[in-house]
Amino acid sequence: MKVKMILWFLCCASFKSFAAEEIKGIVTAVIDGNTIEIATKEHEIYKVFLHGIDSPDLGQDYSDQAKRLLQQILLNKSVSILLRGKDRLGNRLGVIQVDGKIDPRHELVKAGLAWTSEKEPIPELELLKEQARADRKGLWQEQNPTPPWVYRRQQSMMQPKSS
Repeated sequence: MKVKMILWFLCCASFKSFAAEEIKGIVTAVIDGNTIEIATKEHEIYKVFLHGIDSPDLGQDYSDQAKRLLQQILLNKSVSILLRGKDRLGNRLGVIQVDGKIDPRHELVKAGLAWTSEKEPIPELELLKEQARADRKGLWQEQNPTPPWVYRRQQSMMQPKSS
């Protein structure tokens, strides 16, 4: 009986840890084309990366356009964020909605200002990306645009190695 109780407790605890957390607040800053900061009514500040997309990094073509579009959609607006875990660096990943309906990820991908994730792309976003590519929108006007994850790897290879 004790073993069953312990297993039941562990099972319930694991379900709670996998439950998606939702936070609500006002977008106070747009850092780049897929990163925002929000302030909750409890005065907590969260930095959140948009789950499932990757916009051009600062210094890449179209990074300014991606940031401006995200500012137009989110800056100083009330949002609801469903957290989807963290990336390998510990950054929070979230699905953001404005007014319960606008998903900025869709807008960025449709405008050709974001790639879908390098690993395990979300099919819905992948379809939008392929349509933007077919329509030659945004970064898809380029012959062979460099994805941000490749750009980051290239930048890190250029950094001097410490001894």
